[in-house]
Amino acid sequence: MERRILLAEDSKATSEPLKTLLEAGGQFKVDTVADGEAAFKALSEHPYSILLTDLQMPRLDGMKLIERIQEHKLPVTVIVMTGHGPSIDQAVHAMRMGAYDYLPKPVDHEHLRLVIERIMRERTLQDEVLQLRERLQGQYAFRGVLSVNPKMHAVFELIRSVAQTTTTVLIEGETGTGKEQVARAIHDASSSLRSGPFVAINCAALPETLLESELFGHEKGSFTGAVGQRKGRFEQADTGTLFLDEVGDIPMTMQAKLLRVLQERCFERVGGTVSIEVDVRVIAATNRSLTALVKKGKFREDLYYRLNVVKIDLPPLRERTEDIPLLATHFANKHARPGERPPTFAPEAMEKLLNHSWPGNIRELENAIERACVTARSSSIQPEDLPLEVLHVPSSEGSGAQVDLSKKLPDLLREVTLDLERRYLTRAMKKSRGNVGRCAKICGLSRRSISAKLAEYNIRKEAFKEE
Repeated sequence: MERRILLAEDSKATSEPLKTLLEAGGQFKVDTVADGEAAFKALSEHPYSILLTDLQMPRLDGMKLIERIQEHKLPVTVIVMTGHGPSIDQAVHAMRMGAYDYLPKPVDHEHLRLVIERIMRERTLQDEVLQLRERLQGQYAFRGVLSVNPKMHAVFELIRSVAQTTTTVLIEGETGTGKEQVARAIHDASSSLRSGPFVAINCAALPETLLESELFGHEKGSFTGAVGQRKGRFEQADTGTLFLDEVGDIPMTMQAKLLRVLQERCFERVGGTVSIEVDVRVIAATNRSLTALVKKGKFREDLYYRLNVVKIDLPPLRERTEDIPLLATHFANKHARPGERPPTFAPEAMEKLLNHSWPGNIRELENAIERACVTARSSSIQPEDLPLEVLHVPSSEGSGAQVDLSKKLPDLLREVTLDLERRYLTRAMKKSRGNVGRCAKICGLSRRSISAKLAEYNIRKEAFKEE
């Protein structure tokens, strides 16, 4: 990914030498603007890793620019350039508003290089997420299904093969692994050959009497409440795709009727006598093992073989953890607040996502990211924005025993709070370059309190001083 820096400076005598310096190594692409309004427009239209801005600029000054960046949650790291004297206080205020660092004019080129190197090391994950966002519709996306996992790419190839046929497909996978999304991908890939609609029905959500009517339709007067003729899902899906979700929950008597339709491609409506022929591709899905159900006598073996012409096994999210950053970025795009740029992910937050077992799979991940987009107070999602179950590490006590969260919650909250305080203090010390007094101003605490907390967390101020 190309690293881009935006330089906002109204003086060419300052901006031109800095642009030459930053582009000299070939690592960065540097764009320059002469005022805050132009800077905000550029940040809104293109992804930048760093904004290097003067505080005193026409149209929109540096402070107002930082306010807009925070308001719109633009994912850029800000370095402020300032003259000496009273403007130093402004620079400190800018850091409290979210600026990473400030540099007095004239800018020391060597010091600027060190600061940018440090920022780039810290931004590695954030820029990778931005890169993933740009690639969502590229090689990692297939008909709305996103993955970098080899098993999933094998699924993509299978979908391409199945798309040119009318073959029945069986999809097995845990709840939340995206079975319906894969079914829709098969349907979409077949659109050049099959013009009919995609029709879905959840077989587990309906009792047997209603399920028969939903699948095959009914004639007027066939049962109480049948005030008119109604087409079933098979008719509705003619020349298209019928998706039978949770097919393992279909009652045995209905299984026999479904088998006949799959064999003969015809049926009668409930209360009817006329056979209706349909041209439908059937895609069945289940979160249970149909083989195991057959052995238990709860699923017809002949129906299983009729459905299992082409089988697709979807791996759970815990077996495709490399997809988590890609999917999290996609959901951040999807659930971003209206009018704002999608949030990025702090490295600590992404680590929590990667370490969670995701029993609810992709559906659980989407819910977690949607919550984080709502609760995030900055342009970057932090660990505290994630649900508690994502932050929680399951206990190993008692094999398979469930953890009582009500007992663990106070300790968990204290642990999260202490971790946040330690990381905030570390960042403040970085900004103040190990100066305890300046760190105290940034944090809004007394020098004595900062010194006590540094000792408590074993943070050595010497580690932050410039060499």
